[in-house]
Amino acid sequence: MKTIVILLDSLNRHMLDAYGQPFAKTPNIDRLAAKSVVFDNHWLGSAPCMPARRDIMTGRLNFLERPWGPIEPFDVTLPELLRKDNVFTHITTDHNHYFETGGENYCQAFNSWEFYRGQEFDPWVSRAAGTSLPETFLGRAAAQYELNRTRFAAASDYSTPQTLASACRWLEDNEGADNYFLMVEGFDPHEPFDCSQEFLDLYDDDYTGPRFDWPKYAKVTESDEAMAHVRRRYAATLTMADHWLGKLLDVFDSQSLWEDTMVIFTTDHGHMLGEHGYAGKNYMHAYNELAHIPLMIHVPGGHGAGTRCAALTQNIDLMPTILDYHGCAVPDNLHGKSLRGVLEGTMASVRDTALFGWFGSAVNLTDGHFTYFRAPVASNEPLNMYGAIPTTLWRFIGRENPSAISMGRFLEYTDYPVYRIPMPKQRPEEVAESLLFDLDTDYAQEHPLQSAELEGKLVVQLRAALAQHQSPQEQYARLGLED
Repeated sequence: MKTIVILLDSLNRHMLDAYGQPFAKTPNIDRLAAKSVVFDNHWLGSAPCMPARRDIMTGRLNFLERPWGPIEPFDVTLPELLRKDNVFTHITTDHNHYFETGGENYCQAFNSWEFYRGQEFDPWVSRAAGTSLPETFLGRAAAQYELNRTRFAAASDYSTPQTLASACRWLEDNEGADNYFLMVEGFDPHEPFDCSQEFLDLYDDDYTGPRFDWPKYAKVTESDEAMAHVRRRYAATLTMADHWLGKLLDVFDSQSLWEDTMVIFTTDHGHMLGEHGYAGKNYMHAYNELAHIPLMIHVPGGHGAGTRCAALTQNIDLMPTILDYHGCAVPDNLHGKSLRGVLEGTMASVRDTALFGWFGSAVNLTDGHFTYFRAPVASNEPLNMYGAIPTTLWRFIGRENPSAISMGRFLEYTDYPVYRIPMPKQRPEEVAESLLFDLDTDYAQEHPLQSAELEGKLVVQLRAALAQHQSPQEQYARLGLED
């Protein structure tokens, strides 16, 4: 048994032809969809990047306990369990956050790993004198990325194409091997939306304004022309990744991997490009553009290829699914469920609701027909981070007030002692109001429902979901759900 997981970061479902909206040119994603079961009701769990990856690696939701952070010493991970059953594991990636403070212990869980440099703030190209930013630009620019991008003379030099090319080489070097798990993780189309010109030319881009390839995480203030340009840049960056995905699928064809290999294609979350007046992620409600994400699964032999699955699923389901197909024991305390039954037609569903969100923001629930964004109370407290490794993106947590930190066995699913660190309580303005939407009649989420009866039913489901996911008790108070 072999499994290959392909994850492209910030992949917008609503721009894919496979989901009925062909804004981006992605013939190879379409090619993969034709060989896969395409999931129509797949949702993120925790976001953004590292919380989503901890969900995938552990089969449990991260965002109720802590923000962005590492694999914890008490986590039982997918690579660890596979290796115990003699499944060889390898990851190739250009996701630079794995190698920054707050991204510890992910790649190191694999038998082997490769890292391709240059994305975003990756401290790669080194110049003691630094460099200058463009004279004029919209959104963001970073001196480190200006240095990094000097290494990208051709499309094949960009780090996501290099990552996908390295996966081709790994398969060629290991042709004929069995019992392996390969994780192929491209950072594109994550911002900055940077690609070689031939891919942007596919979108007839005639923009003549200041450079704009990296939107701020903020309400949109740029012109319609500039936002149309940045959407085309996003699509072109995705098309570049898709081109090299095609080379990987060519290797699948040449080695007949479709016959004995499970292939999983997904993302961590989407990215706002002007929808609801926002750009970016993390600070606004988890609208469908962010939370409703693509998933395609090819099972060995191609059972169900080209069909659609309506079951409600999340990325926490990938770990138990992979373990199940490899014949490995699935731990009892996972939040995720194996999708083998829905893939093979013996089950219609694995869950009634999906719980998702960002740490310290709204907590959200969908049953596939309605989505409920539950806003925190005005004070957004109590709110604590729980973990044994107090790191988050680029920094340590708790240095500002170490006397407020306590330690104990605060998580009910582990005896491992963890820190309890009070976190900033300020509620984001953008999630001050609870919202309820009917996805069947208002998928764009433009018309919030006003129904106390329906909201009451979803509150009951939300409380039940928090209990099922072993949420810290303080979340009920923070969300105004104690009574």
